[in-house]
Amino acid sequence: MRHSGTAERPVAWWESAGPDRTEGTIERAVARAGDLGLDRILVASNTGATARRLRARAPAGMAVVCVTHQVGFAKPGEDEMGADVRKELRDAGVELLTTTHFLSGVDRALRLKQGGLHPSEIVAHALRMFGQGAKVAIEIAVMAADAGLAPPGREVISIGGTGRGADTALVLRPAHGQSFFDTRVLEIVCMPRG
Repeated sequence: MRHSGTAERPVAWWESAGPDRTEGTIERAVARAGDLGLDRILVASNTGATARRLRARAPAGMAVVCVTHQVGFAKPGEDEMGADVRKELRDAGVELLTTTHFLSGVDRALRLKQGGLHPSEIVAHALRMFGQGAKVAIEIAVMAADAGLAPPGREVISIGGTGRGADTALVLRPAHGQSFFDTRVLEIVCMPRG
């Protein structure tokens, strides 16, 4: 049903967050990217499992950009995505980005050393009001824009999750980090309800 200047689009509201929503999230993200004629999907994946599943579902010609945890996120010096998985994903045409999380970095270091809460972590907590997956989807889009893997101001689908897997997909226009608040979420494709 169309009203003056509006369009109704279905949103999948998952009853719970978590990895059991991954297939449905990927399916909806790929379908919506196709509907909109988008050629790029961003996905958070620290082990490569979600990126592998997305690459298998995304059509040829659609770029898949995987944003991983930074090296040392789980343990000092540890890369959660091994070299063999990185090679497999690259060979499948997945672009990889491993860097410091935009909404933590030095602010997290200050909190861990000195205590308190710092500006980027306040923003992260505010975004988590929409769910961890939404916060992740927005954050990785900015990180990808800063790395030249997502053109700023151009629509992309960005997929995040709560813990492992994926449960949230957004259509958004990322901005560079220094213009973070110019990032625009245009649509919710799917996300957990609670």
